[in-house]
Amino acid sequence: MSISLYSATVPVLVQLLTALSEVLKKGEAFAHQRKFDPATLLQSRLFPDMLPLVRQVQIACDFAQSVPFRIAGLEVAAYEDTEQSFAELQSRISKTLALIHALSPRQLDDRGIQEIVLRPGTPKEKKLSVEDYALKYGMPQFFFHITTSYNLLRQNGVEIGKKDFMGSY
Repeated sequence: MSISLYSATVPVLVQLLTALSEVLKKGEAFAHQRKFDPATLLQSRLFPDMLPLVRQVQIACDFAQSVPFRIAGLEVAAYEDTEQSFAELQSRISKTLALIHALSPRQLDDRGIQEIVLRPGTPKEKKLSVEDYALKYGMPQFFFHITTSYNLLRQNGVEIGKKDFMGSY
């Protein structure tokens, strides 16, 4: 039995981005409940050399859009990365979900491209088959940033668990 690239990516991206939106709501409510500035959570890091929560969410959204768009051979829109509040991050997640929802299985599964080039024209250029890009690069990148976002909230005391991370499936 084979699985389509659409089925292996889009529903998973939607599920976990939707779950991320929910845990961010819990994070914001936690900050208000404890009477501290929500920006404290957004700027938290697991370690000083790691990116803060706000950037983890931005990158998760970037991969959620770029994985299916690159597979479909579509142009990936660049975001400004100016979000500094929970509301702005929720808006970014909503925009990303709308873009993903607009894709059809046919766009990913009947694609004309067979290879994706990362960092074209640079010394770090890497060519991957579409399948390798999706399953060995793009989706793991997405999972990393979703997981790190979750862990940052949990580390700071937000009461979330595996069910929150997974969302509805």
